Amino acid sequence: MSRRKVAAVALVVIGGVVMHVGEPFDSIGTGSPLWRKTGLIGAPTRAVVCVVAGISLLFLGWLRRLLFCPLELLRAPDDVGYIAEDGRSRAQAANEVRRRRKIGELPPVYPNGWYRVMDSHMLQLGEVKNATVLGEQVAVFRGDNGKAYVVDAYCPHLGANLGVGGRVVGGCIECPFHGWQFRGEDGKCVKIPYAEKVPEFAKVRRWPSCDLNGQILVWFHCDGLAPTWTVPEQQEITRGDWVYRGRTEHFINAHIEEIPENAADIAHLAHLHTPGIVSGVDLRYTNSKTWEFIRHDWKVQWEPESDPNSHCSRMLVKHSLTVFGRHWPLMDIDVVARQVGPGVVFLLFEHRFFGKGVIMHCVTPLEPLLQCVSHTIFYQANVPPLVPKFILRAECIQFERDVMIWNNKKYVSKPLLVKEDSAIQKHRRWFSQFYSPGSPRLAYQHDTLDF
Repeated sequence: MSRRKVAAVALVVIGGVVMHVGEPFDSIGTGSPLWRKTGLIGAPTRAVVCVVAGISLLFLGWLRRLLFCPLELLRAPDDVGYIAEDGRSRAQAANEVRRRRKIGELPPVYPNGWYRVMDSHMLQLGEVKNATVLGEQVAVFRGDNGKAYVVDAYCPHLGANLGVGGRVVGGCIECPFHGWQFRGEDGKCVKIPYAEKVPEFAKVRRWPSCDLNGQILVWFHCDGLAPTWTVPEQQEITRGDWVYRGRTEHFINAHIEEIPENAADIAHLAHLHTPGIVSGVDLRYTNSKTWEFIRHDWKVQWEPESDPNSHCSRMLVKHSLTVFGRHWPLMDIDVVARQVGPGVVFLLFEHRFFGKGVIMHCVTPLEPLLQCVSHTIFYQANVPPLVPKFILRAECIQFERDVMIWNNKKYVSKPLLVKEDSAIQKHRRWFSQFYSPGSPRLAYQHDTLDF
């Protein structure tokens, strides 16, 4: 049940209790000197007082969440980027777009690299969860030693899903069907309750994984090769100097390469992201004259890094804000966006008054043309939570404008570019290093998943 529904139910219950309670309440009320002296003994008056008290408590709870609790905006696949018209629901509009949209000549759909499975705090000690990554079902569990492990979800015995009903036993995951136990370190089966001997070949695939920067990530390579680079550790997060302040999650119906390519598409920033965040995310209205008085200005530069970090690229962003044509220096923010492989980006923020922090921008393919994109923010512990929450909310608004483009566009393998678009081709050449001859390609359009 949503918080709004809970609040409504609470108010109804408070009112109902006050209006229909019997003599015990009346006797307490009339027996109290305060109630007697003030004359507040009538049921309607008591109802008003209690409803006001209930509203006040709800308001204080809302204020507490606003000021102190992490911001979490988790969008459903059909929530953003689709236009529902002619009485259709958003889900119907999303499915129609997916069916009729031209796909284009796509690159391989699963690049080699590290990908986020979930945030670390979402997996408690001894907990098991089922997840989807790169078209595969995996079981993610945290052993009694505190380490997180990722293995193929399906038991090789009779195919039960280890992530649905499985349980942790030490450093192993136990199948819910027959109790077979698989070791998280290597996936080997170490116990079959009713068998005298465990076959040597009994095992599940273990995915190379790491648990750092507040996230659990897995390594994918189409040829099964071991990791060729590591995701850098953000020391401020490890030390606790920067703390978790929230996350957003979106599902995007596009090829994975479309998303990081935006970093090199400098021209789109001036057109798509200049209108103020107050003008919203629906591209039909973002250029409304009503909100013309507030504008974002961007100066951007994108470059790939050299060896030994050729798998990384860097985008430098300088943001400024003008209101009624006047520059507001307080809103000047410098951002360094460092991409590590195809699926992880560190958005490092620095402001002279509001401190420092990072947004972990992660793209994980769930299916060939369905990406889960998360933004998880960590910020200086001594900065009021309202500051990073505002930054994350503003980032979310700007990002959802891109989502509306991605969800409806076609991938163009040979785009018509002008000289000023040269960074786009440069980015495509850089990104191509994450494909191998054996990288999986989309053989046909998959239309069976409905939102």
